[in-house]
Amino acid sequence: MIIDTETKRKLREMSAQDLLDAFERLDERTIVPLSHAETVRLAVDNAHSVHVDAKIQRLVKRAGLRYPQADLRSIDLVEKRGLDRSVLAGLDTGNHLEQRLNTVFQGATGSGKSHLLCALAKSACRARYRAIYIRLPDLAEQVTVAAGKPGGVPKLVRKYATYNLLAIDE
Repeated sequence: MIIDTETKRKLREMSAQDLLDAFERLDERTIVPLSHAETVRLAVDNAHSVHVDAKIQRLVKRAGLRYPQADLRSIDLVEKRGLDRSVLAGLDTGNHLEQRLNTVFQGATGSGKSHLLCALAKSACRARYRAIYIRLPDLAEQVTVAAGKPGGVPKLVRKYATYNLLAIDE
């Protein structure tokens, strides 16, 4: 779709680059049979999708996941690991976050607890919750360092309280 230079400048000034890109991606042949309202809706839907995808990617990156490719929807060897697919599907809904419930994974070394934990954190990010992955020894070290500073522990607690999901790995 052809947009004049001044309109492009205004969209950029309003931080609407995603919307501008969406309008520019529209093919003239595709939008000719569409009304103006439908054309705008199509562009806004596209821009919103790009915006949400970018936000999710930022949340996943900030979470610092050990296994960022982990995904609850594609956990393999479910039966072999003794996992219940319906429980995994329930975790993927994010209801446990809304209800502020704790989730604990127990299993032998090498059973995939860390991978599952990262998949759960990524699922939270997809639902646009803030998550962070941290190993327990690193967290304990942070607490020790914070304890040596005035007001350090409350500050550390406030830092982690800003997250919806703390993925604490052994």
